[in-house]
Amino acid sequence: MTKSEMLQAMAEKLGKTRKEAAEMLDFLATLAYAETKKSGEFTIPGIGKLVKKHRNERMGRNPATGESIKIPAKTVVKFRVAKAAKEAIL
Repeated sequence: MTKSEMLQAMAEKLGKTRKEAAEMLDFLATLAYAETKKSGEFTIPGIGKLVKKHRNERMGRNPATGESIKIPAKTVVKFRVAKAAKEAIL
């Protein structure tokens, strides 16, 4: 499903215009980014959770040369699917 198809479906279901549906979707994304950055996680009930996680420095290997390299520490974002979503899909 493309973003355009999603907006059309949301607009029809909610009785809103496509522009209003786009604003709601953009607001949800902005809210998710801000809340994950601030508190470390953002939950969308029934869908899943965005989680900010710190990954420590580690040793890796360059696949082309086989040389050991140091991979620096960084912060990553993971998405954990909700149990309800897994059960509904599988």
